[in-house]
Amino acid sequence: MPSDTRIQRARALIGTRFRLHGRDPATGIDCVGLIARVIHRESVAPTGYAMRGGTTDSWSAMMDAVCARRWSNLRAGDVLLLEAGPHQFHLGIWSGSGLIHADARLRRVVETPEPLVWPMVGAWGRTKG
Repeated sequence: MPSDTRIQRARALIGTRFRLHGRDPATGIDCVGLIARVIHRESVAPTGYAMRGGTTDSWSAMMDAVCARRWSNLRAGDVLLLEAGPHQFHLGIWSGSGLIHADARLRRVVETPEPLVWPMVGAWGRTKG
């Protein structure tokens, strides 16, 4: 999926209500639901996880299963895995000038300008399959 298409799909969800494990914009989505919708993988998006938990390896493996990892040269449209706190991971779409993500604190999908407020753990580009 071209990066501009990912950005358009993500921006179309800005303002959508945040709901943990949410997958439907009508009732709310979380960061996993946002990414699943943007890359057309709603049917395989995991649920049942806690807001805090997991490991860098488990979250990276989840993304490796659906997207090609980018080791350098971050590009607009890439999916970013961020460490929002100890054992708290977060996903978003890099727009080229900020992050489009489902913000639990603001209770909605937003686009926040750069710089990133959380350390980046990994980035993924092209969708597999």
